[in-house]
This record gives sequence, structure tokens and C-alpha cells, in this order.
Amino acid sequence: MANTNPNVTAETKAPKATQAEGIKAFLNSAEMHKLNRIVLQSRYVVEGNLAGAHRSPLKGASSEFADHKAYGIGDDPKHIDWKVLSRTDRYYIKRYEDETNLRVYILLDCSNSMGYGSTALRKFDFACRVAAALGYVVVKARDSVGMFLFSDKITMEIEPRNSLNHLHNMFKRLQGVNPSSSTKMADSLNQIAASIHKRALVVLISDLLDNEKEVTLALAHFRKKLHDVVVLHVLDPVEIDLSLKQGFEFEDMETGEKVTVDPRALAKDYQKEIGVFLEHYRHTCEGMKVDYRLVRTDQSVETYVRAYLEERRRLK
Repeated sequence: MANTNPNVTAETKAPKATQAEGIKAFLNSAEMHKLNRIVLQSRYVVEGNLAGAHRSPLKGASSEFADHKAYGIGDDPKHIDWKVLSRTDRYYIKRYEDETNLRVYILLDCSNSMGYGSTALRKFDFACRVAAALGYVVVKARDSVGMFLFSDKITMEIEPRNSLNHLHNMFKRLQGVNPSSSTKMADSLNQIAASIHKRALVVLISDLLDNEKEVTLALAHFRKKLHDVVVLHVLDPVEIDLSLKQGFEFEDMETGEKVTVDPRALAKDYQKEIGVFLEHYRHTCEGMKVDYRLVRTDQSVETYVRAYLEERRRLK
């Protein structure tokens, strides 16, 4: 029997929702809008490809013109393009190929321990969103961003570029990645440090759950090569205070070892040990002039990144 209801047609079926890709899989439009006016600045001398707001070890400028940028606080008035000013009544400065912008390398830990999460986001999911927010800020400022993923080895390497299309493709590649393998952080970090030849801003996003002495020496490798280094130490709230109210079977996410304990009986000793662990990184990073921050996964990514970058700008 034919369908006689004129309102029931193939066109009335709801369309399938399309999955967000690239940077939009990690940040929504409102979050990106709030990040538009924030800038990630280097505290030290860097080397890049375009003119920007960052100091360069290179003197002088190439005669090869690259592009214009809007004149802003800190820009040298001698680079103002007076012809453009006369046509548009707006101030723009010339940028040359041999002048410097900021190269940012995001080093993202994707080892098994990053798969833990007691909140809505696993540590790895949170770290990916922090990386997306930083990458977006960098590219919007016409600086360059690249990425290394590592666990027991380097699993992805993307060279820095400064376009939104590059950012989209970089985070499209990150989609579908899941934490896997054990950690050999120091080996990976030393390999990365050896591969970055120009001074840059290096942002390590990790839970740092590996041999502390070896990781510290790897961080020193970056500083020896004069890179500006940021360590974002991502931990779940339970890993910080062991705030569990009943007995659990705990499993090491990298070795598979299991143990059943009552967290309430261990909380005091655990908090003492985790305090020593955190203080080690605070103290050694401070001594190396590495910008260390503990980052909890129970906070807003966009709010955290905005607050951190604003604080970094004031302390520059």
C-alpha cells in the first residue's frame, strides 16, 4: 500500500551530524574567539623566518620583501610603509625574509600513562586541547608552530609553519591518536633536541612519569642549545591528592602491574611523595630557567591558556 501521508518524505530525515576536523575537533568557535588577542612570546632570543615581536640574534634585514603586518606596540617605526599609510590611512610595517618570527615546537607525550582520567577528559585529551589552544594563538600571531608526538619513540614529526591550513592539517593528523606504549621520555627528548637547529620556543606537555634525573638532563639539553623551554606538567586531580574514598585495584598503565589498596590509608604518605616529585621539577626547572607549570585536568583549557599567556606576557 502506498504511503498517503504527504508530510512523510525522504527529505524529512534529519541529516547526519558531521564530525569536526582539525583544530575545530579540539577547540570550538567561542574558545577560538577568546584566544584571538592573546600572544605567546619568547623570553629569549629566537630564530625564525618572518619579522615579528620577538628578538633575533641576526643583525640587519634582508632586501627581500616578505609581507606587511599591522603596526603595533614594540615595532620599530623605521619599518613603517609610508606609501601604504598614504593610501589606507593605516600604519603597516614591512617584513623581510631574514628577520625573525617565533618558531614553536609542541612536544606531546602520548605514552600509555597519558590515557588516565578521572574527570571528563583523559590527560592526553586535555593535553591535545592545550596544544590546540597554543597552536591557534601562535598561528594567529603569524608565528610558526610544529609538533612532535612521542612515547617510547618519536611517532610523529611536523615541521613549523605559520598558516591556518597547516594548523588544521596538523591537528587533523592528531585526531584518532591514542596513548600507547611505555615511556622513554629522555631518549625521545634528546633526539628532538638534536634535531632542532635554530633557537626556538619548545613546549613540553606531559605527565613527566619517567626517570626524573634523565628527564631533567634532557631538558638541560634544550637549554644548552639556547631554546626557550616551557614545561606544562599535566596531571589528573586524583594523581595529585589521591582523593578516593574506597578500596581500588590499581593498574600500572605501562607495565600492567596490579595492586589492591585502600587509598585512604595511603593518602598522607602518597601526598608527601607526590610533593617531592613536583618540587623536584619546580626546583630544577627554575635553576635551568625553564618555565614550569603544573596543570590540572579539572580546569577549563581556554581559561588556563589565557591566564598563563597573560602572566607570561607580564613577566617577560
